[in-house]
This record gives sequence, structure tokens and C-alpha cells, in this order.
Amino acid sequence: MFDYRLLQALAAVVEQQGFDKAARTLHLTQSAVSRRIQQLETLLGQPVLVRSQPPTPTTAGWRLLSHLQQVRQMEHALGLDDSDATLTVRLASNADSLASWLPGALAQAALQAPALRFEVIVEDQSVGLKRMKQGDVMACICDSAQPVSGGAVSYLGALRYRAVASPALVARYQLTPAEPARLLQAPCLVFNQADLLQHRYVEQVAGQFPHYLHYCPSSEGFLRAVQQGLGFGLLPELQIADQLESGSLVELTPGYRLDTPLYWHYWQTESPTLRILRLCCLQKAQEALC
Repeated sequence: MFDYRLLQALAAVVEQQGFDKAARTLHLTQSAVSRRIQQLETLLGQPVLVRSQPPTPTTAGWRLLSHLQQVRQMEHALGLDDSDATLTVRLASNADSLASWLPGALAQAALQAPALRFEVIVEDQSVGLKRMKQGDVMACICDSAQPVSGGAVSYLGALRYRAVASPALVARYQLTPAEPARLLQAPCLVFNQADLLQHRYVEQVAGQFPHYLHYCPSSEGFLRAVQQGLGFGLLPELQIADQLESGSLVELTPGYRLDTPLYWHYWQTESPTLRILRLCCLQKAQEALC
């Protein structure tokens, strides 16, 4: 049987991104944390951490972290934890959900279950599920309907995007729906390397991927950059209703909509507290999403 103090040391090193911060979190010396990691590796007969900056789990390390996440849920559900009855939920979410409907869901869940504490990790909706597979989070919002091993999934709804730009950018590049090829000459805003929404849109309307890219990994910053004319991009309808009404943003292809389905992934060993969180997210998502 595992000594769970060893697993807690592993989790602290990964979550705090280093031995020194992990030691402060656990109220231990750095050498004591190192010894616990060494004991765990001796027990397994293989490394659990790559000693990089920051340290990263090996495949075996990720499996242990996944196990620990589920144990924490069950201990909390049974009242066996020693954390003043609080449960810190590590949740992977796409940035656009965090910038729109998700905060209301988290607030509602916190009212119903005051023991909840949240640590939200932002990942693109196309890659967030890797966090669940690695056992790094207790729940995940992403665009995949396929549950991970030991997990389950609930459909949240679709986040609808529209292609928009500032009137100044439209005038500068003479962008018109009748001549979509002009988009290839205009600057295009992309969230990060994993974000392919703009590529899909430009390929569908102009036959090629965009040529001139700016990367802006912030939902609020992305919206601001489009408004200021740095480039065009796809933004959620939930974020831009006021801007479209005021005319500070205009649609590049009227009638074009790109719907991205979103799913809530969770472990089958879901505790009652996490069930409250899931149901609150389902309710808010169904009110806001398509």
C-alpha cells in the first residue's frame, strides 16, 4: 500500500513547479521533500519526475497523480480529509468559456457547496483533455466527446463564433464578402499554436490558410486587439453582442457561424461536491451556449 505522504510530495512538486515551493506548502524542508520523492521512486523502481525546470512527471508520475486526484475526491465525499472540509478542484477550461459563461457557473457552485475552491488551468479546447489523461485535473472542458479511461462526459453545448474586424481594418484592406481572397492579405489574430478556428474559417471562405498571423493568448486581449484593428479574428457571440450593435466590430462574412461543441469531462468516481459543480456548469452552459 502506498504511503500517501509520498504522493502528496509528488503532487506538491508538480503543482508548485519546484521542490522549494513544495516544501513551503507542505511545511517541510526541501531535503525532506526530495527524500519522499526518492522513496517513491525506490518503491516503484522507476523515476516519477523529470528533474527539469520546472520538474515534470514521467508517465508513471502522471498515473500516480491521477490516482491521487480520485482518492482526494473520495476522501472528501466521506469526510475523511484533513483540509478543513475544503476541496480544491483543478479544472482545465478553454479561455473563451472562462471569459464568458463559466464564472457564473463556478459562483453558483460555490454558493451551493462552500467547501469548493477552484484552480482553473487555461488550455485550448482542442488540447485540454490531455490534462485529464495525465491525471492533472479533476474536470475538464474541451471539444472532445470521447471520455478518458475511468472517466465520463456530459455535453455542455456549442460555443458560437463569428468572424469580425474593426471598421478601420475592413476599410484598410478593402475586405468585402464578395472578395474573400482579400482576407489572405490582412492580418489575422490567433489565440495560440493550438487554435485553428481562424484557419478553418479562412480556408472555408478563401480556399487557403491565413498568411499573416498575430498570436494573442488572452480572450480579453484578443477582443481588444480586434477592436483596435490589429487583425481580424473569430470571437464568441457571447463576447461581442454589444460591439456588433454599436458598430465597433463588423462581420466579415454575414451569416457565417462556426459552432464549437464543448463537453464536461469528469471521473466516474465523482464525489457529491463535484456533482454539484458539474450540474451548475451544465445549467449555466445550457442557458448561454447554442
